[in-house]
Amino acid sequence: MKYEIAIHRTEEGISVSVPALPGCWSEGDTEDEALANIQDAIREYLAALDDRMRDAEIREVEVQV
Repeated sequence: MKYEIAIHRTEEGISVSVPALPGCWSEGDTEDEALANIQDAIREYLAALDDRMRDAEIREVEVQV
């Protein structure tokens, strides 16, 4: 899957967040490190979400924007 990410550069390094996954973020000293770290963070986020949703009743809703 592909996720849109937001890259924030500061004097301390680079932080990366995933707007579609609230609370999913990571950081690194370089862009390459930050991108590798956010890939790991996304995998961990999705695994935790899967665990949390395991016993839930899942439905879909349609929303017009």
